[in-house]
Amino acid sequence: MAFTHTTTSSAAAWRPDLFTFEPKDVLPDAVILQHTTVAGEIQGDQPALRVAYAVDDTADFVAEGDPIDESEPQLAEAVVVTRKIAQLIRLSREQYGQAGTAEELARSVARAITRKADNALLAQAAPVGPETAPVPGLVNWPGITDVGEIGDDLDDLIDLEAEVRANGANPTAWILAPTTWAHLRKLRTGDTSNVSLLGAGTDDSEPRLLSIPLFVNNELPAGSGVLIDKSAVISAVSPLEIATSTDQYFASDSVAVRATMRTGHTIPRPDRIGVFRIDTGS
Repeated sequence: MAFTHTTTSSAAAWRPDLFTFEPKDVLPDAVILQHTTVAGEIQGDQPALRVAYAVDDTADFVAEGDPIDESEPQLAEAVVVTRKIAQLIRLSREQYGQAGTAEELARSVARAITRKADNALLAQAAPVGPETAPVPGLVNWPGITDVGEIGDDLDDLIDLEAEVRANGANPTAWILAPTTWAHLRKLRTGDTSNVSLLGAGTDDSEPRLLSIPLFVNNELPAGSGVLIDKSAVISAVSPLEIATSTDQYFASDSVAVRATMRTGHTIPRPDRIGVFRIDTGS
């Protein structure tokens, strides 16, 4: 019988191990896991996650015994396409074998992937045709409720919350850039007052704004903030996969460590997401 090389008979260098971690285990702070509805996992640039939803028709009163008019709710879909986030690290074999190197690399990869995933969800620029992905971040999504630049009080934010609620949203969080949060905390009740306008509406241990939980993320553009309804943002997230190989850099006796993860999102009803900005020069 002819001999066939298999992964069982080959040395480890010919069958590099692959390590997979569920996103919530290694990326617990990623915005896409905290503030979106993760509906599935996609592998590949071409496949997409198709999310069915209904655009409600109106209901009305009808007299007893009268015929009831037929309603026509729109059966629509939203499509989530994903793109791969990746990182490749090269280390000498001696460095890779040092105590603690693998653990520290895992933490470094988790931080890097989290930052990129946050940026993709919050601030990614819209793709230029004919490209369709990566899709725009929340602040660049077409059709969201945008109140523009706010004044030196909370009135515009109150109006923003009211508007997205009128559109059917149930806001679950504010996400603000650090400069935005600093600006809001500096607002005073009067020109000569040192009393914060936020007052009792903010608790530094658990920040809230207008009684809605507040989170600060430095991947948002400076001076911007978004009001999110978690159920309005549908996402697809793959596990974080880490693979190692001694073949890639064989000639230099080095080890390759590769990390990959896919993310993508869509907003079927964008008017349920709010965005605002502050004057960063003020």
